[in-house]
Amino acid sequence: MYPPIKPYESGFFRGADSEKHQLYYEVSGNRQGDPVVFLHGGPGGGTDPKDREFFNPEKYKIVLFDQRGAGKSTPSAELENNTTWDLVKDIEVLRQKLDVAKWHVFGGSWGSTLSLVYAQTHPDRVKSLVLRGIFTLRQSELRFFYQDGASHLFPEQWEEYLAPIPEVERHDMMKAYHSRLNSSDPNISLAAAKAWAKWEMATSRLIVSTDAVAQAEKDDFANAFARIENHYFVNEGFMRNGQLLEKQELNKIRHIPTIVVQGRYDVVCPATTAWALKRAWPEITLHIIPDAGHSSREPGIEKKLVEAADIMASKGL
Repeated sequence: MYPPIKPYESGFFRGADSEKHQLYYEVSGNRQGDPVVFLHGGPGGGTDPKDREFFNPEKYKIVLFDQRGAGKSTPSAELENNTTWDLVKDIEVLRQKLDVAKWHVFGGSWGSTLSLVYAQTHPDRVKSLVLRGIFTLRQSELRFFYQDGASHLFPEQWEEYLAPIPEVERHDMMKAYHSRLNSSDPNISLAAAKAWAKWEMATSRLIVSTDAVAQAEKDDFANAFARIENHYFVNEGFMRNGQLLEKQELNKIRHIPTIVVQGRYDVVCPATTAWALKRAWPEITLHIIPDAGHSSREPGIEKKLVEAADIMASKGL
């Protein structure tokens, strides 16, 4: 990772076609550098100052922003007018605001989903893709993590995730959580949000990170993260099942240089999805990190992501 840096510009911009959503953004690195936009995960996860450190600040003009309802964007945890396609429009609003013609796109987990959607919608605006922990939001992927799959590997954490849900509702955990996350009783919704967020934080690394798990106890983070994630997932990402892997969609972006970094033991976004992408799009470069889970903070993943960003900067795209 590169040394910590401060943004030279930050502020808020109005979400596309929205009077309500105000989105936080920041720019750091080289004012005249190669522009890159960082798309955070979740959805609802927000950005972190450490996210700037994937990029060489002498080479890159580094753009971070918090998606609708996430991080510093307001209103926090807002679900109205909050869809995949709203976010794609927001990226375009930000690109035009910063007077960027084309930029590199960098995203992991849900950020990889949004990167693919954005590239397939606006391929002429994308110089390269660096993706981590591929997530295409197919029903099979959601079922593995939220219903039956990861539960076999983290049974004690799974019990805590099950706890707020009566046994008669456990056949559809996403739906059961949806009713509680949207409860009019803030005690019910916050307890559900913390349990939902804790499940993901507890399973995101090869070795459970107590710091990550502690993040789930923060009210504002848990509420935005859980409500927005669940909203997108019960709505199937506002896409066709498997849309991002369809031939006609991938044909739009085959020419874009793409590096994928995937943890071998990622149980949040298992490697089978990255492999499905590689099978459907053999032109990509796929690196499977043998001693890593899901998080971008896993040492092997972190190192390879920095290398990938350096490679894209060196191509002179």
